[in-house]
Amino acid sequence: MTAKRDTLRATVLAVWLGLGMVPGVVGAAHAQPADGICVTDDAEREVCLGAPATRIVALSPGVTELLFAAGAGERVVGAVSFSDYPAAAEDLPRVGSYDRLDLEALLALAPDLIVAWAGGNPREQVERLAALGLPVYFSDAGDFAAIATSLERLGALAGSEAHGRAAADRLRGEVAELRSRYADAVPVSVFYQVWDEPLMTVNGDHWISRALSLCGGENPFADESPLVPRIGREAVLARDPEAIITGGMGKADSSWLDAWRDFPELTAVRRDNLFFVDPDLVQRATPRLVEGTRALCAHLETARERR
Repeated sequence: MTAKRDTLRATVLAVWLGLGMVPGVVGAAHAQPADGICVTDDAEREVCLGAPATRIVALSPGVTELLFAAGAGERVVGAVSFSDYPAAAEDLPRVGSYDRLDLEALLALAPDLIVAWAGGNPREQVERLAALGLPVYFSDAGDFAAIATSLERLGALAGSEAHGRAAADRLRGEVAELRSRYADAVPVSVFYQVWDEPLMTVNGDHWISRALSLCGGENPFADESPLVPRIGREAVLARDPEAIITGGMGKADSSWLDAWRDFPELTAVRRDNLFFVDPDLVQRATPRLVEGTRALCAHLETARERR
């Protein structure tokens, strides 16, 4: 029973991190109004509103963060479970979880815009919402550039365009500063652990891997598939990473790192390069990923110093 529960939790986390199919077009986007607002979402669909949205429902914790960061927080009237940042998001009415929406609760909020998670929400439920004529914007930011663009688009839809643009520009500037600082950094082979049982990591296309590469980190599983592959401990031992980083099961749970100490032959263990990072800072594609990236970069700098 425990094994089944752990496998289920691992599967849920894999979806959370981006493993999943982007839904196809779920109904046509609204026809472009004469004086309205139109943007292209991350599923390459045009989404048009006659006026800025005033009642927005967010269908993932990451989407909720993006909306607040884009200046649309006061217009968000509902969110899914685990939408806990910023603090104001904790008080929002809940419309189920990202993988099982409560459509009745959602519709009761009378939204004029739904921001769905393209890689994680149930396709059939989102299709039902679109069939009712509700504007649906698909969000699927996979790197810093896409996060910045999302801030601009969501700000436009919510009537907070200037705020969204400023947040996007700030993000781009912070990323540029990090890229410049670590442009000549000596590479460090680093294994990022997503889950413990089964053991999971990220490939080179995932935003966590891209964040690591910004610091000079080299992902030994960059060529694996899918986005969040399952691997064996033998594979990690064979690649012998110089550092191991994990977000663990919570903001203060670094217990997963202890298991690696049973393999003293690993370079990461021998040099004590076993590092923990707050998972909320790296496992959501939001502006806080910059803060998480700074933490990743600091860990890799420590690994370099220990050579």
